[in-house]
Amino acid sequence: MNDAVLELLATRRSVKPDKLAAPAPSGAELDRILTIAARVPDHKKLVPWRFMVFEGEARAAAGELFVAACKAEENEPSHVRLETERTRFLRAPLVVAVISRVAKRPGAPEWEQILSAGAAAFNLCLAANAAGYGTNWLTEWIAYSPAVRAGLGLAENERVVAFVHIGTATEKPEERERPNLADIVTRWQPA
Repeated sequence: MNDAVLELLATRRSVKPDKLAAPAPSGAELDRILTIAARVPDHKKLVPWRFMVFEGEARAAAGELFVAACKAEENEPSHVRLETERTRFLRAPLVVAVISRVAKRPGAPEWEQILSAGAAAFNLCLAANAAGYGTNWLTEWIAYSPAVRAGLGLAENERVVAFVHIGTATEKPEERERPNLADIVTRWQPA
């Protein structure tokens, strides 16, 4: 039994993006984290996901995309709202989008491919956490915006599963209440 891994799994917490500071993983360290993130169930070996990395100035450029999308999709957004969108990806030093890309393939249901992408997103969080970084898996409206999808160059079969914010936690997140096993576990018995 690997107690260190079990302890990580038992105690990991999401860190609010504005509580994530530099440094963030980069170079070979980020490549290792992404390689680990890709080690998930993948029925028929379709690789039904990909990663899009936002670092450095790309985060600010993404903010301009979000501002333009907000203006196009909402009726007169406030100055405060537009500033929130402009700085959305500046809250953390690194953001990795996990993109689901469903392939039409007999024997590989769409649902399984989407679940594989979700597993890649959480493996990304776990790998970054194991490397000592804080993470936060978000979608927010930008994951569903047609203008943002177009600006990110997503294909028709692609959807954003997660925007994983990564950085060094500036404070330890508080523990939150967890479900009682008696409320979420049943044991099937034959009739």
